[in-house]
Amino acid sequence: MSEVVLKDIKKVYENGYVGTHDVNISIADKEFIVLVGPSGCGKSTTLRMVAGLEDITDGELYIDGKLMNDVAPKDRDIAMVFQSYALYPQMTVYQNMAFSLELRKTPKAEIDRKVREAAEILEITQYLDRKPAALSGGQRQRVAIGRAMVRDPKVFLMDEPLSNLDAKLRNQMRAEIIKLRQRINTTFIYVTHDQTEAMTLGDRIVIMKDGYVNQIGTPVEVFNKPVNLFVAGFIGMPVMNFFDNCKLLLENGVYYAEIRGVKFKLSDFQQKALKQNKQEPCEIVCGIRPQHITVGEGDLSAVVEVSEMMGSEYNIHARSNEDEVVMVVPTVGLEADVSMGAKVQFTTQPDLVQLFDKATSNNLIWYDEASVAANEPVCRSYDF
Repeated sequence: MSEVVLKDIKKVYENGYVGTHDVNISIADKEFIVLVGPSGCGKSTTLRMVAGLEDITDGELYIDGKLMNDVAPKDRDIAMVFQSYALYPQMTVYQNMAFSLELRKTPKAEIDRKVREAAEILEITQYLDRKPAALSGGQRQRVAIGRAMVRDPKVFLMDEPLSNLDAKLRNQMRAEIIKLRQRINTTFIYVTHDQTEAMTLGDRIVIMKDGYVNQIGTPVEVFNKPVNLFVAGFIGMPVMNFFDNCKLLLENGVYYAEIRGVKFKLSDFQQKALKQNKQEPCEIVCGIRPQHITVGEGDLSAVVEVSEMMGSEYNIHARSNEDEVVMVVPTVGLEADVSMGAKVQFTTQPDLVQLFDKATSNNLIWYDEASVAANEPVCRSYDF
């Protein structure tokens, strides 16, 4: 078992700067979890505390059920892949991969077997006699991953391993990491600032900001049910549209969202969620994903400023009063004029509109299905 549990983990530096605030994460055995967020959010600090490269100021870290706060990094049975590869330039690929096993006094025959098995999985057998300077960035990263693999660690830690690669190589290596995970079947903790990596790699995603965990969930959950404005704006590409100065209305027991004077009757599920939480009418920010906008019909209007032809779809940047609106529209079957300067009508399905309290930025109907089924309050209050 390689379960990793972080309980109220806090990091405070000598100058008083707080790197993380009471981080609570339970990572299951063989789970691939991704820590994601903007620079300075605390994701790498959290990973380094798991690795033992940063001291934990407060809280408890457990790996495989054992308290690890004061355990040396070499005794935690973890392996880490760094952003900078950290390969020894004077050593061959084989020597780099074998080095940690040699330090452990592992028998030579076992070292050779493990190195060659890892090299075969990573398709770098032909490079074993080369030195890092003779390899491409992608090949060096495979060597760094192989060096970690040969240790058979309980937990695999990766700190932005693809950020030094170009876009094409990143895509290739992302696919390689997915295949690697299926073959070695251990626990992964992966740090990135790239939400595309997070969405494609993670079983679950931990979204961090300013040292706080904002939301933990599957890629589908964080995309469809963002807990607050920050998560909604961080996850998804193009980013979610936000309509400010909107209203949540309650008329004759029925909830409506008003966007630019246009009222949308909310879906049955939204009605139930808001009623169970006894939500009062208030000022809100409405969020609509570009992919959820229908062009050519509806009561909302905008003027096209930029129309990007992407092959199977248009990415349209338009202006609706003071709001900039991005729309992703399929080219097949499109009848509306979306050229620059054209006026377009648009709408969306009410159940696809996200409703955020303007005062707190929290999603008014962030919910879980069990709460709704049990007729319990479905909203949670988050203070960051």
